[in-house]
Amino acid sequence: MAKKRPAAAAPSLFDAEPAASRPADVPGLPADLPESWRAVLEPETHKPYWADLSRFVAEERAAHAVMPPAADVFNAFKFTPLDDVKLLLLGQDPYPTPGVAHGLCFSVLPGVKVPASLKNIYRELQDDVGATPVTHGHLASWAKQGVLMLNACLTVRANEPNSHAGKGWEKFTDAAIRAVNDRAEPAVFLLWGSYAQKKAKLIDAARHTVIKGVHPSPLSASSGFFGSRPFSAVNAALAGHGVAPIVWQLPTSPE
Repeated sequence: MAKKRPAAAAPSLFDAEPAASRPADVPGLPADLPESWRAVLEPETHKPYWADLSRFVAEERAAHAVMPPAADVFNAFKFTPLDDVKLLLLGQDPYPTPGVAHGLCFSVLPGVKVPASLKNIYRELQDDVGATPVTHGHLASWAKQGVLMLNACLTVRANEPNSHAGKGWEKFTDAAIRAVNDRAEPAVFLLWGSYAQKKAKLIDAARHTVIKGVHPSPLSASSGFFGSRPFSAVNAALAGHGVAPIVWQLPTSPE
């Protein structure tokens, strides 16, 4: 006998009502997603993988702690509407430690200890553009300036990195990368590490700027991240596209 799927959990997964063309237990996009993203991502929710992904995440939440909370899963899109994207910064999946991730790659909730990778980012920020390191790790001010802080997978089981890889999120976030690529306006794509750099095939480098570099993880930062000056490179590329630069200095208190 096939395993019975929960009928009520899935529709509340992303706080949205399913469209008529989707099965009743499959949610759509969250109601507060910016319209610019909704227009390009809504078609993904009508594809078979979305139903499988939605049910998988619902079953994971029923049986395990899943990061980030459901209300924060789509924060990268909520903080940075498609029309506002200047830079796409790609991570792999959310921090798996409970109470840390909030839907923006590399960023952590206020009050959370700054993770090692983010400490390395702060060190390079200071060396590159003179930004003074702050004591928090909340990067929302970057997102509000047009930095799409996207993870390839938008959820993860608590304390199990990459546990939601290969379940369908990558197809959804690839569609988001393509949406930025397909805009008329040029953007910058910052791809740290081999995983992120595989996404370069989705980007038209003749119209956009692709900056590749070593990941800031403690396992690799000393092998080329330090001294790579990615933040000044991003702003130089934006200037070349006629776009205002990112103010990399973070506020002393989380926004």
